[in-house]
Amino acid sequence: MTALRHGHDSTEAYGSDLFVDSGTKFIEHGSDRNGALLWAQPGYRVGRRNVTFGARRSADWFHVGMKSIILTRYGGPENLEVADVSEPKVGPGEVRVQVKAAGVNPVDWKLAAGGLDDFFVVKFPCIPGWDVAGVVESVGPDAPEFSVGDEVFGYVRKDWVEYGAYAELVTASVGMLARKPQALTFEQAAGIPLVGLTALRTIRLARLRPHETVLIHAAAGGVGSAGTQIAVAEGARVIGTASSPNHSYLADLGATPVEYGDGLVDRVRAEVPDGVDVILDYVGGGAAAQSVELLADRSRLISITDAEAIDLGGRVVWGRPDGRALTELAELADSGRFTMNVARTYRLDEAADAWRDIQSGHTRGKIVLTVDR
Repeated sequence: MTALRHGHDSTEAYGSDLFVDSGTKFIEHGSDRNGALLWAQPGYRVGRRNVTFGARRSADWFHVGMKSIILTRYGGPENLEVADVSEPKVGPGEVRVQVKAAGVNPVDWKLAAGGLDDFFVVKFPCIPGWDVAGVVESVGPDAPEFSVGDEVFGYVRKDWVEYGAYAELVTASVGMLARKPQALTFEQAAGIPLVGLTALRTIRLARLRPHETVLIHAAAGGVGSAGTQIAVAEGARVIGTASSPNHSYLADLGATPVEYGDGLVDRVRAEVPDGVDVILDYVGGGAAAQSVELLADRSRLISITDAEAIDLGGRVVWGRPDGRALTELAELADSGRFTMNVARTYRLDEAADAWRDIQSGHTRGKIVLTVDR
């Protein structure tokens, strides 16, 4: 048998540590004297024995068995590739999910461009994606929370980027997942985790209570739409900033829309002369500084994007994987008080087109990848 290294003929012998079907093309991801880690191109089969895989080693021969989208280096949509890769192993406290839908978020392409390199270790080749909805396919040791066949959704962000949700299968610790809302489709559920968890966390940290007034910047965006629905469901009044084409959409969600930009404070005071109790900044760009005078207690200013909020007396937060919080969101959805607007869906192999769509900045609602296996 012959092996093709980086798509070219190679006569280098790998001994008994590696076998490749004759004429197979593959991408090599690091190697040592014990063998090489391989990611196969679509439709090809590769096997190995006792081959280094990150910090782990495979125990025996295997065959590539999962379609995915991979990145082999930092870049944009043009760097996304369809590839067959080995199925992720299921560890203690984990389950493996057969992916039905994967949410696409701006952070996906920003991470791929190297914009989050200060925060995450990226192990190339890697599979992007943190939002998932699907069916539990297998259960690891000490994971009694779920059973095979359970419909789940989750935010599967791990401490490093390697196996993500843009694939037929993904593993996740049980604490990252919750049972899917029965009222929503897999596509809708896949759009919830990152934006929903981020919005819910900002609302909890701001200590928003019923009958209080919250000003939400970018209320028609992904996180903003989720935050608006949660705040309304909890009995708060929402003043939401958005461009005029999105005002009717915000009104449908139960918010009072106001135009962002110069004169914002006066427009908000026309609605609430005494100011607001909470400000949730989901847009950055100076929105927090522009409106902070509306707050009596600046510790109730929460931003997800603007470090200046800290200097203003507030806080900057990220969404976190949190299965219990996802259960809260699922209960809201099943009670009819929370939903997810899916703008468009793309097949898994159209991930590059999905990224170009979301980069355009002209979508309202979620972009979701659908996965068939």
